[in-house]
Amino acid sequence: MPSRRSAAKRTSEVVLDEESDLKKAKISHRSHGKEAGHVLVFGMGDVGQLGLGEDIFERKKPALVSLPEKLVQVVAGGMHTVCLSDTGNVYTFGCNDEGALGRTTTGESPESVPGKVALDQRVVQVSAGDSHTAALKEDGSVYAWGTYRDSNGVIGLVEPQKPSFLPVKLEVPEPVVKIASGNGHLVLLTLDGNLYSAGTGEQGQLGRVPQMFSASGGRPGLRRLLEPHLVVFKRRAHFIDVFCGSYDTFAVTRDGLVYGFGLSNYFQLGAKGKETCYYFPVALSCFTGFSWVQFSGGEHHTVCLDSEGNVYSLGRLDYGRLGLGREAAEKREAAAKREPTLVSGIETTSNVACGASVSFAVTREGSVYSWGMGTNMQLGTGLEDDEWTPVKITGKQLENRSVLMASSGGQHTVLLVKDNQES
Repeated sequence: MPSRRSAAKRTSEVVLDEESDLKKAKISHRSHGKEAGHVLVFGMGDVGQLGLGEDIFERKKPALVSLPEKLVQVVAGGMHTVCLSDTGNVYTFGCNDEGALGRTTTGESPESVPGKVALDQRVVQVSAGDSHTAALKEDGSVYAWGTYRDSNGVIGLVEPQKPSFLPVKLEVPEPVVKIASGNGHLVLLTLDGNLYSAGTGEQGQLGRVPQMFSASGGRPGLRRLLEPHLVVFKRRAHFIDVFCGSYDTFAVTRDGLVYGFGLSNYFQLGAKGKETCYYFPVALSCFTGFSWVQFSGGEHHTVCLDSEGNVYSLGRLDYGRLGLGREAAEKREAAAKREPTLVSGIETTSNVACGASVSFAVTREGSVYSWGMGTNMQLGTGLEDDEWTPVKITGKQLENRSVLMASSGGQHTVLLVKDNQES
């Protein structure tokens, strides 16, 4: 069982500098480690999301991407990839039809190879969804580019129904210390422990828009969805961490309580009720009393990590995405697991990640395991078979390297790895 500790890890460090009687926040983000490394990719790359050039459309095993700097964070969007360097620069590659790369893609700087995004200040964290990307700067400001999408298509980023092809500053009244992206929504955690949300709200993932206005925004129109607004909780809480699944949001308080909102049609949110969508925050009692340090969600499942390095999953069982074995799904006693269930066969874990129907666990020793749907070669096994239990990923590019983090998008997966020290 996970450890019963009430406190959760804080995700950022904040330094306050005195400047003319004003305190300026300087954010140093800790959702990724301080170790820098290289990027490996695998899966489908038909729109350049592998970053290996215009002639390479797939990789069954991890392949090395050439970048001019070492990296501290890598994120897979729906059909694009975002990399953050140890100097605070952002590089992108993949589909740019709706501006998700944040840069002009031409013959000299094509979509299929990494290109630098023009940002005038050091970036400390990035996030990405299906068609949008966001960057948190060290002063607590947030820039975004691309667009949010709902079931009807483009709804815009800051202007209704208009993608932003270059970075745009988001108007948030407080310094931000962490950003998290779902497929079509963005959630911002502030220095004062508040949450702001923007983007698509059809499944309740914004936590602040009633169902009747979740598509149109009501009288204010789409601006009600696109402009970041405060998520209000019935009971005052100070939040220290936030995570997004494809269509839902998890938030952790200073006291270790977990709240959620969004899609739960396969109980991937962990909510006890029968509703398929939660449009406002609910306390998730199935997580109560344990020390959770990370949540990651796909379309219909969630993988979570406790402070002792144990991995749990809940949600839809099909295709092995929960990692609980074929027998659990073939019994058909239920289509889903309603509460976090231990995933066995993995060493002590440092972080987890989900794609739409796939899951990953990076161990503290530097190995990475995958399970779930293998159709797009997203699992890195070299095969297209589904994996019902965790399988360790191997390959030439992983030899003498340790994995630091993993991220998975619509059809591809990226790993951040470091070279092992030779004795």
